[in-house]
Amino acid sequence: MMAVFHSYSRILPCILFAFLLASQPSPLHAQDWIRTGSNLSNQPIRIAAADFKPVGSDPDMPLLKATFDATLYNDLGSAGIFDLVSKSLSPTGTPGSPQEISLPQWAAEPANASMVTFGSFSISNGRLMVSGWLFDAKNAGSPQILGKQYNEAANQETARLVAHRFADEIISRLGGGINGIAETKIYFVSARTGSKEIWAMDYDGQNQHIVTKLGSISLSPRIAPDNSRLAFSTMSKEGWTVRMFSMELGRPVAFPAGVAGGSNLSPAWSGDGTKLSFSSSRSGDPEIWTCDANGGNLQKLTAFHGPDVSPTWNPKTNSQIAWVSGRTGLPQIYIMDSEGGNVQRMTDGGYAISPSWSPNGQFLTFSWNRKYGPGAPGGQDIYIMDIASMRWTQLTHDAGSNDFPSWSPDGRHVVFQREIGKRTELWTMLADGTGQHQLTNSGKDFMPNWSWK
Repeated sequence: MMAVFHSYSRILPCILFAFLLASQPSPLHAQDWIRTGSNLSNQPIRIAAADFKPVGSDPDMPLLKATFDATLYNDLGSAGIFDLVSKSLSPTGTPGSPQEISLPQWAAEPANASMVTFGSFSISNGRLMVSGWLFDAKNAGSPQILGKQYNEAANQETARLVAHRFADEIISRLGGGINGIAETKIYFVSARTGSKEIWAMDYDGQNQHIVTKLGSISLSPRIAPDNSRLAFSTMSKEGWTVRMFSMELGRPVAFPAGVAGGSNLSPAWSGDGTKLSFSSSRSGDPEIWTCDANGGNLQKLTAFHGPDVSPTWNPKTNSQIAWVSGRTGLPQIYIMDSEGGNVQRMTDGGYAISPSWSPNGQFLTFSWNRKYGPGAPGGQDIYIMDIASMRWTQLTHDAGSNDFPSWSPDGRHVVFQREIGKRTELWTMLADGTGQHQLTNSGKDFMPNWSWK
């Protein structure tokens, strides 16, 4: 019986994938190893974000400044490395320059801030001008850590963009040099227009917009490391094909490796952008294949009875691939060398799908129903596993069916799909499972993929 895993059968009831029928190390109850390995600070930095001081009387000032202030505050609160001071605990007043700030007020209770960001916001001749600072509130002698100036066209989009850029500067400076994610994008599938197309949005759920307009069924978007091209699978006259969409040209471009016979699904980029892997049944069973970024140098990596699908590269080394295989019955997560050797099974039991490899190469996150089977009280949840030790922990609990996790480029966040009833939305959380919040609200959003930068 033909079998292809993933949760396509739930998402696409018109496409019937017949699933095959059928001792994991104990999980850590403490999550310190996740926080450390994912660059989450065990001692969050207490930071305050003052509203920026308005300068001038341009009529667009109140709305654009409110957008900037709210975006900056949200970005810092979502970073995963800060204890953000509540606005209600911050001192009154809006210091617009280093000469206007009283650091003892911010360092004292109730704010008790270690760091404080502040600045000025003005609009002149259609230009938005922002000056921002980051000060160490506990170091009155030499407080300045960061000072930045921005000059952009004055509109809502640039007010958000400048806030994102300033937030990422702060996060990078205080987070060990790891770039922030405020300017990153999330690509996903949405059926809100009647057909399943690829969409994109900002990392925080804002600016949701359609990318493809093929009028068919498109799945599994994967953005290239340089953001230039988007690989995805779609139903076409040739059957299931892997397509390539140029973000620069705004249209599909040729990708010959993705259309040659059988069902071609679930593309994935290597971390250096020179290779892709995908699942194809062109030789019989669905197997894992790789090719160059232009579609040449096609190679088959797996050759075993049962479906092999959903590859994901180790982005740190580009020398390993994790994927889902049904060679022993129910789908399990495996890893292998990028040439197909040294195969190792990572999960044992249950129903494990949708692996995503962390940017630092240390972790896999995936969807796992550990008690899958008739009458079993299991649930489809997101798990994280330390690859070297094979220790795992569960990140989602008792909240719908969770699938398709994807790492943020800073390794501190995961975006995933959650289905409750007949509605499917996209959510994010920190890599230790905390801070879960919903990004979309259409009820028809699936398969997220976080951009590399």
